[in-house]
Amino acid sequence: MATLARLQARSKFVAQQYYFRNSVVDIFRKKEYDAAVKIQSWFRGCQVRAHIRNLHRVATIIQKWWRSYSGRQEYQLIVKFASCAMKMNLYNAMAVRIQRRWRGYRIRKYCFNYFYLKEYLKAVSETNDAIREALEEFAEMKEREEKKADLEREEKKRDYQARKTHYLLSTKQIPGIYNSPFRKDPDPWELRLQKAKPLTYQRSKVKQKRCISLSSWLACTSARSFPRSEILPPIDRKQCQGPFRDITEVLEQRYKPLEPTLWVAEPISELKVAREEFRRQEWMRDVNDNMFLPFSSYHKNKKYTPLMHSSSKYGPNSYGSQHFRDENPKKWICDKG
Repeated sequence: MATLARLQARSKFVAQQYYFRNSVVDIFRKKEYDAAVKIQSWFRGCQVRAHIRNLHRVATIIQKWWRSYSGRQEYQLIVKFASCAMKMNLYNAMAVRIQRRWRGYRIRKYCFNYFYLKEYLKAVSETNDAIREALEEFAEMKEREEKKADLEREEKKRDYQARKTHYLLSTKQIPGIYNSPFRKDPDPWELRLQKAKPLTYQRSKVKQKRCISLSSWLACTSARSFPRSEILPPIDRKQCQGPFRDITEVLEQRYKPLEPTLWVAEPISELKVAREEFRRQEWMRDVNDNMFLPFSSYHKNKKYTPLMHSSSKYGPNSYGSQHFRDENPKKWICDKG
């Protein structure tokens, strides 16, 4: 019983000690837990950062190798295109050189005749000199004629002026204005007035109107077949008020001759005639009508082969030369019904 009483007396102290120790243990346990969490977080952070650095290093290595590979491929492609362009430029330059040599050889051998061109240019220069001399002579002649015509015109004008002012001629009683007594010699106009005849004015004749009978108007068919009537004496009366025209002018306007249009005036075969004239002029202008012969002796025995469109038996196509659709039965291949 005493023991139980002692235990009951010490129960409060035990409980307090129990709670105190448990609280102290909880405080230390929390500190230890926080320290462990901090250590683990630091360690795990070091692990993650090391892993990320490793990944970055590996990614950098992969990118470096891939970029080097793609750069080498692109450089090889650029070099390939550059080499192809250089080859094409070289081939084009060589082709141009070959074409230049061949065309020069062909022109010199077959198309260009130096001696013929020299003679032609000489003839052209001589013709030009002759034409130029003729044109200069013609221009001088025209200038002389114009000067002569101007002089004649001035002379006629002076004669007309002298005839018009003939009343200014001096007489025995009164000297004229051109024959002043204070001058030693008379004026040249005085001598011209002495030679000129006085200008006389003639009365204008009264125009007599022609009267045409109305019955003969319908018989007029052209300007030359106007009806002719007797001329009647003029009637002394007032003229009708208004802008009336003469009956002869009215008839001339009504029965004027026919003026054909350009389509009717030109012949139908104008194109054919023009082409024949062009061929004749071309034949007259040609200096050499012989067939072209090469200069070298290699083709001496080789016959000249004319063109197909000029040597064919069917001849050139005449479409549109004479009329819209040309038919020539002589050139038909087979007989047509």
